[in-house]
Amino acid sequence: MTNNERLRLAAVRELLTSHEVDALLVSGPENRRYLSGFTADDPAWGVLLVTMQAAFLLTDFRYQAWAQQEVRDFQVCTYKVDLGETLGGHLKELQVRRLGFEAVHLTYWQYRRLTKSVAEAGLEVAWQPVEGLVEGLRQIKTGAELAIMRRALTLTETVMRQVAEALAPGLTERQVAWEIEKRLREEGAQGLAFPPIVAAGPNSARPHHHPGDYVLKTGEPIIIDMGAKIDGYCADMTRTFILGPADDHFRKIYSLVRRAQARAEAGLKAGMDSLAGDALAREVIAAGGYGEAFGHSLGHGVGLAVHEAPNLSPSEARRSELPAGCVVTVEPGIYLAGWGGVRLEDMVRLTPEGAEVLNQPGYFYEWA
Repeated sequence: MTNNERLRLAAVRELLTSHEVDALLVSGPENRRYLSGFTADDPAWGVLLVTMQAAFLLTDFRYQAWAQQEVRDFQVCTYKVDLGETLGGHLKELQVRRLGFEAVHLTYWQYRRLTKSVAEAGLEVAWQPVEGLVEGLRQIKTGAELAIMRRALTLTETVMRQVAEALAPGLTERQVAWEIEKRLREEGAQGLAFPPIVAAGPNSARPHHHPGDYVLKTGEPIIIDMGAKIDGYCADMTRTFILGPADDHFRKIYSLVRRAQARAEAGLKAGMDSLAGDALAREVIAAGGYGEAFGHSLGHGVGLAVHEAPNLSPSEARRSELPAGCVVTVEPGIYLAGWGGVRLEDMVRLTPEGAEVLNQPGYFYEWA
């Protein structure tokens, strides 16, 4: 375990008291990695059990050697048959009566199995759902985390340029998506932060379109959204292209989206209310007459997960204060059914002084 992980474990232990639980069961793979250093990325490959005095990684035989190689200050415990039985034994030994569990990550099926096993062990344990406990800590990126994310973004930009130069009429969305994936891996990515989005023509009006057999054509918008993953950390970047001359309508939409993004990047800073941050770009697009065509959040946090806290959303339910040291996307878009859309996405790091754009400058076009 690195010093960063020890500090994270200490921070989680401080939160046990404020959440009124004796222990925390961590089942989210990104949270598990963040606290213990265990790089397995499947939710089924183990859970963490943290109390004020103890820290366990519970996994099965298939991942025992892997965990023992990577995990230091967590005791690796291998269960042979049933996780619930092993968990019950530890809860009994640790005298846990109030167990916090990650409501977002523990499925109902898992919850029923585990609670049943613990009850059969003769324990009266109150299962307390918690949300955002570890995710709140993950918002603030250390220098080491930021350095990895910069590498992932640089690789993403390199491949975005390569793919953009190879775009041509007659290629399908699926062919371009495969080229993105192949180049990312060949250039050194551990994997993809998410399946790439390639949306051409009217498909670009669908923000999360799945690449298909639609053929790229001259004069139609093409949205490409992609990201590399390096050492567990994600990048996320979107650009919009057009093959051949851009008509006045495309120029108008592209320019409006770019102005909205630039205003947000100039105005965002740590300590700002997330609704106010989202409004920086939304107001520009609404003033241009396309407010109804921008239907998603302005951005989201990026880190071990490609979508994590905090959110730049117009939703009151997601409202928060943007913390110093977080990395968020800034990705306004306009989507018009039957025509297509334009989205531009950068990654920025927030400080009390403003937003540091992590993308290389100048990756826009004369249409802006």
